[in-house]
Amino acid sequence: MTEISESATRAARDLRVMFSRLRRRIREVAQDADLTPSQESALSLVSKHGAATASALASAEGVRPQSMATTLAALDRHGLIRRSPDPTDGRRQLVTLTEAGQARVEGNRQARDEWLARAFQDRYSEDERGTLLAAIELLDRLSRP
Repeated sequence: MTEISESATRAARDLRVMFSRLRRRIREVAQDADLTPSQESALSLVSKHGAATASALASAEGVRPQSMATTLAALDRHGLIRRSPDPTDGRRQLVTLTEAGQARVEGNRQARDEWLARAFQDRYSEDERGTLLAAIELLDRLSRP
C-alpha cells in the first residue's frame, strides 16, 4: 500500500471543508423560513422520486419511518404534497408534489442556480472561471466509480 502524500491529504481536507461550506451557503440561498431543513430535504426527495411511499422516502433519506411521517404531515399542512391510494396496494399511500410543491422546488432550484452563476460572474475573471471549469472536470473523477 502506497503512502498518502501530504498534498493529497491537504487537498482531501480542504476540499471537504470547502464543499461543506458551499453546500451550507447554497442551502441558505433558497431556504424557506416556514420549512425546516428536513422538510426542505423531503420536499426535494419527493420531487426526485415522483410517486413514492412514505417508507420508501424514509429509506432513501436514511431516517425512521416515523420521522418521515412527521415531516410529510408538515408538508401536507403547507399544501406541498398530496397523498393518494397506491393502485397496487390499497393499504399504502403514494406521496407526490402538488402544483405548489413543484413550484416551490423549482423556485428554490432556480434561486440556487442564479446565486451560484452570479457569484461566479461577480467574483471570478473569465480566466479564473476557465480554471474552475477545468478543476471541476478533474474533480468529476471523484464522483465516478
